[in-house]
Amino acid sequence: MLMNSAERAAVLRYEPSGFRMVSPGSHVVCAVTGEKIPLDSLRYWSVEWQEAYATPEIATKRMLGL
Repeated sequence: MLMNSAERAAVLRYEPSGFRMVSPGSHVVCAVTGEKIPLDSLRYWSVEWQEAYATPEIATKRMLGL
């Protein structure tokens, strides 16, 4: 079954001041929780690790290795 971009995770290139879409989709997946993050709600990511995070708390814990 084919999935349209509204149903699949986007592939992004995370940059210091934003992100660039590599492959279209409606969301990305939080690297820690697996939660779907709609692209219009994406605010937290790691440029170094190329990962997205659902909340600032999750991002902070990931950066601190907790």
